[in-house]
Amino acid sequence: MRATLAALLAAAASFFPSCVPAQSWPARPVHLVVPYAAGGPVDVSARLVGARLQAALGQPVVVENKTGAGGNIAADFVAKSAPDGYTLVMGAIATHAINPALYPKFPYDPVRDFRHVALVVQVPNVLVVNNDLPVKDVRQLIAYLKENPGKLDFASGSTGSTGHLAGELFKQMTGTYMVHIPYKGSSPAVLDLLAGRVQLMFDNLASALPNIQSGRVRALAVTTPRRSAFLPELPTLDESGLKGFDMTTWWGLMAPAKTPEAVVERLSAETLKAMDDPEVKEKLRAMGSETPTVRSPAAFTAFVEKELKTYAPLVKRSGASAD
Repeated sequence: MRATLAALLAAAASFFPSCVPAQSWPARPVHLVVPYAAGGPVDVSARLVGARLQAALGQPVVVENKTGAGGNIAADFVAKSAPDGYTLVMGAIATHAINPALYPKFPYDPVRDFRHVALVVQVPNVLVVNNDLPVKDVRQLIAYLKENPGKLDFASGSTGSTGHLAGELFKQMTGTYMVHIPYKGSSPAVLDLLAGRVQLMFDNLASALPNIQSGRVRALAVTTPRRSAFLPELPTLDESGLKGFDMTTWWGLMAPAKTPEAVVERLSAETLKAMDDPEVKEKLRAMGSETPTVRSPAAFTAFVEKELKTYAPLVKRSGASAD
């Protein structure tokens, strides 16, 4: 009878995980799933934060790279995992804001299927142009585009990326036209920008900063509402006349929906402590990350909802599709 009762209690716990006391969590290793390849910025961030969580929680935090479908495979795997605090994902702007509009058959709800634990990284994008282009600021670029419609090409790392959608938003807000040239990653796009085969690009700050500092490209503006601490002299697109322009690359820690509140709160608190660690903060800054202004699970959820509302119509107007 005791064995039968234990089995019934275990079954009940799997159906009602939020009712299970969280005091004993974690009692075994925690798996942190990364939607992208090892060595990339999302992976590096996950390993930095994971190491601090491991020390704080007293259990191994195992980072697992599960790539494919623009990150959707990893996010879907975690969305459908047991909501017990032992399977997490480093969700990103692609998996939780852009891909829902980019993929016609989308396997999960980026809001309802997750608990949004902590925003970890926000990286500004920056508008850069080839040095041979005769423009010195955003207003001159807009004037040049209007005088030469369709004659300039802008590069991005892929169709549907933030670099692509920043260009589409720029075209929409300025009433200009330029041709989008998608690449398989930002590195070949940057090489063609330097060579003058494309004339401009909305690159992430970490990638663009060395070329800006060396003078190999000219920076015109950042895409965030606030100026970047890395380039404080560079104006925002909002300051340059494109009021409300706001586009930031981001990623953060997420858990399956119905994960116990106490577990989410502890994960959030420990993640924020990790991000405030001077060594972690410096390593995140080396990737171009600004300190996130979102500091609670509720604020992170509201942030994801806002991003979805921003990108869904933009993807639709751009005609981008993963098909």
